[in-house]
Amino acid sequence: MDTIVALATPSGRSAIGLVRLSGSNSLAITRLLIADQTFQPRPANVVRRNIRNLSNGQAIDQPLLTYYEAPNSFTGEDVVEISCHGSPLILRAVIDSVLSVGARLAGPGEFTLRALNHGKMNLSQAEAIRDLINAQTDAAAQQAVRQLNGELSNRLHPIKEALLNLIVLLESAVEFVEDDLPLIQRKHIEEKVEHLIAQVDRLASTFESGHFLRDGLRVAIVGPPNAGKSTIFNRLLMFDRAIVTDIAGTTRDTLSETLNIGGVPVVLTDTAGLREDSANLAESIGLERTKQAMADADLLLVVLDGSVPLTATEWEILRLSSDYRRVVAVNKLDLPQFRNELADSNNDRGRVIEVSAKSEDGLGRLREALVEPFHSFDTSDAGLLITDARHYDLLCRTRTELESACSLLNQGASEELVLNGLHNGLRFLGAITGETTAQDVLSQIFATFCIGK
Repeated sequence: MDTIVALATPSGRSAIGLVRLSGSNSLAITRLLIADQTFQPRPANVVRRNIRNLSNGQAIDQPLLTYYEAPNSFTGEDVVEISCHGSPLILRAVIDSVLSVGARLAGPGEFTLRALNHGKMNLSQAEAIRDLINAQTDAAAQQAVRQLNGELSNRLHPIKEALLNLIVLLESAVEFVEDDLPLIQRKHIEEKVEHLIAQVDRLASTFESGHFLRDGLRVAIVGPPNAGKSTIFNRLLMFDRAIVTDIAGTTRDTLSETLNIGGVPVVLTDTAGLREDSANLAESIGLERTKQAMADADLLLVVLDGSVPLTATEWEILRLSSDYRRVVAVNKLDLPQFRNELADSNNDRGRVIEVSAKSEDGLGRLREALVEPFHSFDTSDAGLLITDARHYDLLCRTRTELESACSLLNQGASEELVLNGLHNGLRFLGAITGETTAQDVLSQIFATFCIGK
């Protein structure tokens, strides 16, 4: 394969910038950069050399060079890592020199894709690298590390082995047995398929928790103008992100920030106050964005002003939000005229919490209430969770195919029909770890990776 190059550290100024090469010409290109054709470093040892710009011969830097010899490298190919001083000018000059002698820029995730192609890891482990880089909490990072260490693959392996054994048994019956399988043997196979369905279902059932752990819980703060939405937004974040004034309608756009509640990343969005359509164009656009944020949210945090009687607009907001999972925060508990008109109106779709954004009374209860509807768990000891929607979808497809095969067995259908569902189930499980994943799907997956990884 051709030799690729990319910056493996974030762009911008830093103490160190790492340029990574992978491919059969990595060492030859490095020899050109340092003007030493006899250069033969020991693998996995760090050396310092002067490198030069191949277009004008001028010195660029004195980086540290590390050579990893194939197949004992991350990608399975010859790899050279060049650790330069982190000036964008230096890094650009190094990459341009490498490109000038036949290398090409790596695509998103191409180093990891090459590792996959050379058998250094399976697809679920490769995806775990992306998740580890993007992890927003310690718990999310722990889940990514578990998957990177092959825990998901290990959980799937006995399921695939048992499924393959059933396929072999039925294939043999089709091939060598003239009569249908005895009823007692069909029942035995049916029981085994049911056991596999239960295993797949247990794994798939962890997705709701895993999904929120990886991608975050989306919470939109909605309510009328001047109810204290932006102040509560700032208090939950513990810094002043939104502008707060006594003037109603200060917030005219959506603001989003992420906070950590019990190991779960919560993407909090402050929105413009909901009221009857405004003639002001900017405010009207803000109201539309509020409605969009409500539609995209996993949970609504409805903020009401408890210092005055509920208005018709607030009752309408409560009605509109009743179709969503929600938590209602009745604000301004610190004021003497505070009154919670919703004290007896709790329902299955949400809780009512009395808070004071000013004194922060009740904010602890509010934080807990935000994650409570989503089966809050001990993130320090949650076990392996399915965090990726692709994995969840394939597990659901597997379950559907196995249930179909089980039903056909129960109906006394032919082995050929039963085998179709078992083969499909095995194929879907294989797609999780990459054995049966189509190339176009791989391209879509690795397009979500950063360049240089």
